Amino acid sequence: MQKIIPPILLLISALLMTLLHFIIPYKIVFSSPFNYLGITLIILGLVITKKVRTIFSKNETEIHTFKKPKKMVTSDLFQYTRNPIYLGFVIVLIGLNILLGSATPLVIVLIFIFLTNNWYIQVEEKNMQEEFGHEYNNYKKKVRRWI
Repeated sequence: MQKIIPPILLLISALLMTLLHFIIPYKIVFSSPFNYLGITLIILGLVITKKVRTIFSKNETEIHTFKKPKKMVTSDLFQYTRNPIYLGFVIVLIGLNILLGSATPLVIVLIFIFLTNNWYIQVEEKNMQEEFGHEYNNYKKKVRRWI
């Protein structure tokens, strides 16, 4: 799993969602034109992700999940969630689910959340704990993992 970085998992998830929708389109939940609201969520998720990437770059810290962080960022979106990129990714996938319209792709969204929460975030939190100790513990007390 360490070979698959989160953006690749996002792409794989989006492809699997699309395949599931066309192979097993169980129960259309969002029909046209309401399903186009999903585009708004996809754009929102991508904007959040891009903004966080810019924040990491500006703060000259590591964005790669499996590398040691250089600095702890607690401002901007990090005041509201410890994992704004993953939140952005989930918003993208929920938007895609709405755009596709059927209930079947939701399974992939749930799997993505499970993997992210129980693998990627665990690795990142361990790295943050090792690098920033007490400072990171205080941050965790103030800011939730997701929202």
